Amino acid sequence: MKAAYLALLGLAAACGGALQPPPAKVGSAGHVDKDEVLMAENRDIARLEQRDIDGWVQRHGLLMHRTGTGVRIGWVVDSAGATARPGQTVAIDFTVELIDGRVCYSSGGEVRDFRVEQDNVESGLHEAIQSLSPGDSAVIVIPSHRAHGLAGDMDKIPMRSTVIYRLRLHGVR
Repeated sequence: MKAAYLALLGLAAACGGALQPPPAKVGSAGHVDKDEVLMAENRDIARLEQRDIDGWVQRHGLLMHRTGTGVRIGWVVDSAGATARPGQTVAIDFTVELIDGRVCYSSGGEVRDFRVEQDNVESGLHEAIQSLSPGDSAVIVIPSHRAHGLAGDMDKIPMRSTVIYRLRLHGVR
C-alpha cells in the first residue's frame, strides 16, 4: 500500500504537481459546439420528417395548403362561412392516425368540443382549425414539433410522430 502511494506521488510530481485535465480550448478551430451539433441533428430530423410527409401527401393524391409552421390542410368539403377564431368553442368529430396509417384516437362519430387557442390539444390543430368553417371536412397533417413533440403523448402516439387528423367541423360558438 505504501509503495503504491509513493508511486502515485512520484507520478504527480513528474506531471508538474496536481493531476488535472488540460485546459479547454475555447474557440479553437477543432472545437465543435455541442449546441451546433444538436441543432444540425434536429434540422436533419425535421428534413426527414418533411420528406416523409411529402411522400404521404403524394401517395394519397391530396392537394394541401401548407402553413408557415409546416401544418398541412387539405379540404375534403369546403363550406362557405366565417372561420373559427381564438376563444371560440368548436365542435368536431375526428380520427387521429399516424403517418403509417395506425389509428390512435377517434371520437367514434361523436362530436367533441374544444376552445381554440385555450384547450389542451395539439398546437397544430389550434392553428389549422382557424382555417376551417362550420361544415368543412379536412385532412390535417401536423408535424411532430406542432403535435406531441419529442415525448409523444405517453400513450398511443410515439415520440417525434407526425399526426394526421381527419375531421369535420360541425359548429363554432
